Amino acid sequence: MIPKEFFVTSGEAISPISQLNAFDRALKNAGIEQCNLVPVSSILPPTCKEREWKKIPAGSITHTVIARLDGKGETMIAAGIAWAWERNMKYGLVAEANGHMDKKTLEETLEWKIKEMAKTREIEIDKISYRTEVLRVPIENYGCVIAALVYVP
Repeated sequence: MIPKEFFVTSGEAISPISQLNAFDRALKNAGIEQCNLVPVSSILPPTCKEREWKKIPAGSITHTVIARLDGKGETMIAAGIAWAWERNMKYGLVAEANGHMDKKTLEETLEWKIKEMAKTREIEIDKISYRTEVLRVPIENYGCVIAALVYVP
């Protein structure tokens, strides 16, 4: 199975009830709460095209490169992905990162990771794109941030 399309999305949420509820709300805010997510690694097929968000039928097995971080009360959480194409469009790379950091540090971490991936493969990449979420979780709450590159089933 070689995906033909993908989109990139992200979400953040808090819940006073549980970490699971914060995650569920973050998925809803990202528009992928109805999917059965299957994590995959980090290669974009050469013929795969980026598109706008698309509603995926409920219950679909959906392959995704996902970054996620959970947190509880008075903490900053961040998650993001970066993606870039090899200069000749042979294929693309996707990197994920998460941690207790601000947006600038998150993007620097993503850039470092994707450039290292390209170096390992001995390729040059074009422009790097980013999708990030950063959230300060309020006291007595759970929080979740996600960023995902979603292959359209």
